[in-house]
Amino acid sequence: MRGVLILLITASLSGAGLAQSEPLTLQQAVAIALERNPQRKAALAETRAAKASVKEAQSAYLPRLNFSEAAVRSNDPVFVFGTKLRQNRFTADDFALNRLNNPTPIGNFATRFGAQWNVFDSFLTRANVRGASSEKAASDQRLARADQLVIFRVIQFYYGTLFAARQLEVAEHAVTTAQSVMDESRVRFEAGSTVESDYLSAQVNAASRQQELIKARNALALARTQLNLAMGVTPDHDYRTVEPVEQKLQPPTLPEAESRALKDRPDLKESAEHVAGREAGVQAAKSAFGPRLNVYAAEQLDNVNFFGNGGNNWTAGAELQFDIFSGGEKKARLERESAGLERAQWLRQVAQDNVRLDVRRAWYDFDAAR
Repeated sequence: MRGVLILLITASLSGAGLAQSEPLTLQQAVAIALERNPQRKAALAETRAAKASVKEAQSAYLPRLNFSEAAVRSNDPVFVFGTKLRQNRFTADDFALNRLNNPTPIGNFATRFGAQWNVFDSFLTRANVRGASSEKAASDQRLARADQLVIFRVIQFYYGTLFAARQLEVAEHAVTTAQSVMDESRVRFEAGSTVESDYLSAQVNAASRQQELIKARNALALARTQLNLAMGVTPDHDYRTVEPVEQKLQPPTLPEAESRALKDRPDLKESAEHVAGREAGVQAAKSAFGPRLNVYAAEQLDNVNFFGNGGNNWTAGAELQFDIFSGGEKKARLERESAGLERAQWLRQVAQDNVRLDVRRAWYDFDAAR
């Protein structure tokens, strides 16, 4: 349904904004903002980057395949001796001392196919995938929070535009009234029925009302600009805001509102995902101390020319690696990740306190407004 609404609104757009002087409802303004607001687009791009990071981390589970082609020519005795063996061209005459010590230069086209696979890395890859998945979930929550903030700002600026328009009407009426009073005072002063000071006071009052009118016009222009930018359209675009239908809201109690916010606020869910990501980072740092088991295989073709006429060989093996001493790098990383986890935990507490304060401020403001 929302997609259809956006399509209908988009069809009425001209250039970078709405058609001039078109009526704009609050629902339309929100839909346009969710489609065009640059902050939301930035958050959406961040979620795509986080999704790619998860795929990047998961790729460590898969083997690596590679291909290389090299062309070499040399008269190095060891190179010539080995190359002739690999090309299946070694003969008994090549054992002659003169040929061994001063060989004729030889060329080799080496075609190599290789594969490596990390069979076990002390669960380092699993921890990295967990961390990337947590960051992906955190970016999703940031996008949800960005949607909330975009909607809030659009509603705020939409009603701000309506309020500024009402203030302009009041200012225009005040100017008309002040002008009438000034004209009446001038007539009385010219007729001699009042003193000049009354006429001067009326002039000052009219000038003050004129100044208020200018301020009201500028305030309305600024409110429209704020709403345009919140929607993601051009700042100087013109439209007519429509008075929303009044709705009677039954607010929850303060404890209910606070409990719901602590459960559903996206920024709190984001902080929880950051904590989970830091926990995975600590686990990854610990896994780096463990052993690693790799298997590999390779096949190489050695030819006299690019089109063949040579030999081939293959190699396969397994390798167990264990770092005995790494200069304290891994220990430092573990300390850094542990400190990052502690920081994320405390920031989560700060976020919870800020949410409680936000809810109470909003609840009290709503209560006073009601």
